[in-house]
Amino acid sequence: MKSDRIEFFGAAAGGAIFDIIRREGPISRAQLVRSTALSKSTISLHVDRLLKVGVIKEEALQTDSGPGRRSLLRFAADRGIVVGIELGVTSIDVAVCDLEALVLASHSEALDIARGPVPVLTRAYEIIETLLSEVKQEGGSLAGIGIGLPGPVNRTLGSVVSPPIMPGWDRYPVRDEVTTHFGVPCFVDNDVNVMALGEARAGSARASESFLFVKIGTGIGAGLVIDGQLYRGFKGSAGDIGHIGIDGETTRCSCGNRGCLEVVAGGGAIARKGRELAESGASPFLSETAARFAAEDPPREITAVEVGIAASQGDTAALELVIESGRHVGSVLAKLVNFFNPEMVILGGGTVNIGDAFVAAIREMVIRRSTQLATVDLVIRRSAFGEQSGMVGAALMVVDELFSTRAVTEMVREFDG
Repeated sequence: MKSDRIEFFGAAAGGAIFDIIRREGPISRAQLVRSTALSKSTISLHVDRLLKVGVIKEEALQTDSGPGRRSLLRFAADRGIVVGIELGVTSIDVAVCDLEALVLASHSEALDIARGPVPVLTRAYEIIETLLSEVKQEGGSLAGIGIGLPGPVNRTLGSVVSPPIMPGWDRYPVRDEVTTHFGVPCFVDNDVNVMALGEARAGSARASESFLFVKIGTGIGAGLVIDGQLYRGFKGSAGDIGHIGIDGETTRCSCGNRGCLEVVAGGGAIARKGRELAESGASPFLSETAARFAAEDPPREITAVEVGIAASQGDTAALELVIESGRHVGSVLAKLVNFFNPEMVILGGGTVNIGDAFVAAIREMVIRRSTQLATVDLVIRRSAFGEQSGMVGAALMVVDELFSTRAVTEMVREFDG
């Protein structure tokens, strides 16, 4: 993808050239000249400054004419490490990554976010410190931490605001607490936004300018990328599709309304309905599973995973539940496709993995209920990162902030000092 002509001069041009190298590299100086329409001497001047600042590096290539005759420029991704955290309703996923979001070490475990910010963040600190000790020989120093939170985030405050499924977290200063603890910048955003960012920068949507990322887990949300930029909305709550109402549904949602998409078709809803099928005997597979789980020590409950397994084994009631849930999600996405007209819809989150029937039902409804023009070239696919999407996206959020065009411009200005 060609970059727009760079109209800046001085340090600002250096920042813009760095951005091209980071996103399109490895790239040669000659390619930069063609991409920017700047002169060869101007490109060389700014590239040399970026090399001295240390944000890029140059690698000689072996060619038929001998070594060192051609070289490529790339982001110096080994100059530090970042931490990406995805906090879910019932889990925490943490990864230590290099500056290109390559995962160096990671850890996932069950963790109830309803325990409150202090216990949850204390556990997060312990996990981070353990992972950092594992990779201290591989990466540089810790440069920053990114966190995806399952609620509406005010990025100015660095906290969630009135989160329906996060009791005790309202306006808690997550960003400031983490920054104080580790002494490095911390950035927070909604978990779906960071997943969308990960897909845009390094996943399925790298070549897509406008797409929709949909996370389907306990909650349901969407991240919107428009012309290559994450769209957060006026107050940061864009994409909160989990609370779109489904006609005819009356189940009360944690937000106080009834019939919201996530309480009808999210992972928790599928699990709840699966337990009802087990109790009524409508699903023999789930009834047997529930009896086996009840005899375990400690006892377990049926989740969406077991419903998906039952559906894959041909259990009629479970399969109908999976398909019905997928159709509810698809009916909402069809409205968004008609309104937004994206190039691609990417499906992520744990509930997407309950089976092909779920994804197929989503796709069926999107195609059926959207206009032909909106779907003629529409791609619907699963996330490239799978279970790592939140961690990788949070890490990339940090890199985007620390090495934005503006930030690198300031680095160059300070260097020229």
